[in-house]
Amino acid sequence: MDTLAYGPPLDSSFQLPYRRALLEQLRIPFECESPHIDEEALPGETPRQLALRLARQKACALALRHPDALIIGSDQVAECDGQALGKPGSCERAMAQLRACRGRQVHFHTGISLLDAASGIQRTEAETFSVHFRQLSESQIQRYVELELPLDCAGSFKVEGLGIALFEKMEGSDMNSLIGLPLIRLVTMLQEFGIDPLAPME
Repeated sequence: MDTLAYGPPLDSSFQLPYRRALLEQLRIPFECESPHIDEEALPGETPRQLALRLARQKACALALRHPDALIIGSDQVAECDGQALGKPGSCERAMAQLRACRGRQVHFHTGISLLDAASGIQRTEAETFSVHFRQLSESQIQRYVELELPLDCAGSFKVEGLGIALFEKMEGSDMNSLIGLPLIRLVTMLQEFGIDPLAPME
């Protein structure tokens, strides 16, 4: 995942089309670039800690290449029963993840980091959004994976599509977090760095 934000914003977490589409909603100019970092969890690292660290590292990875940019790094880690759920990568693993999640609450931790490469000032936060999965049947799981192929999505679903049918309930302050970018928190952070999407154009 990859992002550049303002000055121009450089998003070191927005290679995925749905995350890029979210950032486009703010109507600020930005570019996308991959930070190419190791995303493996460290020993003893919780899913939330992992999301925060990767968001921070993704932003830092682009600072030398873009010394005048405000860089946005973002990463999402899903958690079920204390275990991190990565991107499945195959239909078999996607179905296995959904079996493990059915009837359970799953937390999605989205880390977001803003780095002013020129000053070195960096702020990193995490937004957590939770979903309660239905008691899905084997045929429902198979049908969903066949229809949406959520192979590059942590948790094996696309909430912006048919994935909404997998849930009984959702809890959190910003549903955009499930797609990969908590826009409400991001706007607040951008404003603290002097960027307001609602400010008049100069």
